Amino acid sequence: MPPPAGVGGGIAASSVRVAPTLLKRGRPRIADRIFGTGVSITGGIVLVVIAAMIVFLVLEGLPAMQHYGFFSFITGSRWTPSTAFPNVSHPNPYGILQFIYGTMLTSIIGMIIAVPLAVGAALVITEVAPPRIKGPLSGLVDLLAAVPSVVYGFWGIFALIPAIKPVVDFLTTTLGTVPVIGVAFQGPFFGVSYFSAGLVLAIMVLPIIAAVCREVFRSTPRNEKEAALALGATRWEMIRIAVLPRARSGIVGASLLGLGRALGETIAVTMVIGNAVLHINGSIFSQGATMSSVIANEFTEATEPFHLSALFVVGFWLLIVALIVNVIARLVVRRGVAL
Repeated sequence: MPPPAGVGGGIAASSVRVAPTLLKRGRPRIADRIFGTGVSITGGIVLVVIAAMIVFLVLEGLPAMQHYGFFSFITGSRWTPSTAFPNVSHPNPYGILQFIYGTMLTSIIGMIIAVPLAVGAALVITEVAPPRIKGPLSGLVDLLAAVPSVVYGFWGIFALIPAIKPVVDFLTTTLGTVPVIGVAFQGPFFGVSYFSAGLVLAIMVLPIIAAVCREVFRSTPRNEKEAALALGATRWEMIRIAVLPRARSGIVGASLLGLGRALGETIAVTMVIGNAVLHINGSIFSQGATMSSVIANEFTEATEPFHLSALFVVGFWLLIVALIVNVIARLVVRRGVAL
């Protein structure tokens, strides 16, 4: 039977009218080419800037590296600029192993504290809190990122350290006497320490981790959450079954991004860590220094031979560590691999 009058003809006519439009839209446009070129140039500029920073740090640190050897900086833990001699073969007085140790220790302490708090805050905002307080609560968490570093430093000195001193004194008299693990908790505690710096870092990186985790939790399909609730799961069971398994890689990526932020923090850490540069202190309650804090403290007073050049070497290794952490974070987020 032939199609009703006007039906077949209408479809054919419509196809004829639409096809040229689709073909026209499918062709590359000048605006698209300009946009693509602009984005490529922008990305290239970022890479060029990073490469220029690395080259600059290497060139500025080259005199010290040539005199003492490239790897002698990361294998030594002796930072005594006053014993540096420009024209005599001498063991490297600019060992930075204690600074790498301090950077990693304070960052790890901060992450151990910040990650559970950030994940919990993100879950409360996305899954638990009533709609009327989700916005204000989210804003308060994000507001922590707007506080200047120096304010965190002052807060750490005059508010945080006096508040935690009774607790730390108790830990040093109890855990500090336990064989083997007691080394990490030995006193005395004078306030400024690795632990104090780690606490300040935890507060500083919390909003970064929480912001990423919120977006990850919001990406969980609603039908999966509703299915879990429909099968009789409680709210916590729904979060454990439907939300957290899908968000594991996102949480890891957010944590690594926060770690990258913690590794490079300078002013607040400098104010509360104590800046002890002579050797590695095993206790988390003792004073120490990080790579960024030693640069901030000694940059304007670097008058000894190779002192300023050695600080550029410290900056070079700090940049390398931060780049490695951020690259790992991007790969984890992109590939969705949970460590």
